[in-house]
Amino acid sequence: MSQDFTLCVGTVGGGLSCSPDGGETWNRIRNPIPSESNVRALAVYPDNPHRVLAGTDAGLFRSDDAGETWEQIESMIADTQIWSVTVDPADSNTIFVGARPDAFRSRDGGKTWDQLSLGVTLPCPIGTPRTTNVIVDPRDRNTIWAGIEVDGVYKSFDGGDTWTHLPDLGPDPFQGDIHGLALRAGQSSAVYATTPFGIATSTDEGESWDYHYFPKFRDSDQRSYCRGVMLKADDPNVIFVGNGDTIPGVTGAIQRSRDGGQTWEALPLPVKPNSVIYWFATHPDVPDVIAAASIYGYVYVSEDGGESWQKREREFGEIRTLAVMPN
Repeated sequence: MSQDFTLCVGTVGGGLSCSPDGGETWNRIRNPIPSESNVRALAVYPDNPHRVLAGTDAGLFRSDDAGETWEQIESMIADTQIWSVTVDPADSNTIFVGARPDAFRSRDGGKTWDQLSLGVTLPCPIGTPRTTNVIVDPRDRNTIWAGIEVDGVYKSFDGGDTWTHLPDLGPDPFQGDIHGLALRAGQSSAVYATTPFGIATSTDEGESWDYHYFPKFRDSDQRSYCRGVMLKADDPNVIFVGNGDTIPGVTGAIQRSRDGGQTWEALPLPVKPNSVIYWFATHPDVPDVIAAASIYGYVYVSEDGGESWQKREREFGEIRTLAVMPN
């Protein structure tokens, strides 16, 4: 097992744990992040592979040494339930935090914050909507994408000041229950969104969507559930989707496409997942290192771009987020 990367795991009720040797040994963070806190979001800075943000129910925290030590960003609203965090790749002083509901934006590295009103529907089928994903478009940093659980996809053209609700992903409200959101830039750009129904793809900047439905695990299942989605850092035509029978479910799978979502395969795993595969992580400096986690605590790592996987020995409670950083 390679040890040239750091792996961090955020949980509900079990705080944050980081491994400086790729999952061999673990350090549970106890200060200042509470050891029994909810950590639902991790984001590595695009201009510093050892700087990472952790979004928790106790506020926002930052590490400058790949998760070894942490400091709280004091200006962040302490009682905000954070569901996503992203850093502008063109200006790392600009940070977006997806909350419940709506979002926050800082333009000074977290010293001060603007509360953003996306205009989400209140209430939604699950009560108060959650902003599960925020993406700063690498083609134009004033274009911001947001995925809402449960209210579809929103888009801003002015850096987050105002927002447009994009067309519905399908007739069922839960087809707009956005779990994962990914953007493929380039000549053949595409937006990918995962929901309880599968993965939806838009090739016209979110104006229309086509669904791919994965096979059910059992005939009695309502549908084949999906959670996280991730593009391979050095090949955006390779897509990984976290799949399962339901949430939290009793089994799951890692689905992969090599052709931008045209065809899919379930990847062989050394240990059958005990619940839906919830989230993924990678880093451009180590693009063949891919981490995946089931919601009920299994951590899988591939060091060959997804061709083969190992399950790490350590198991956790309920995992919500992952981060990979090169050492």
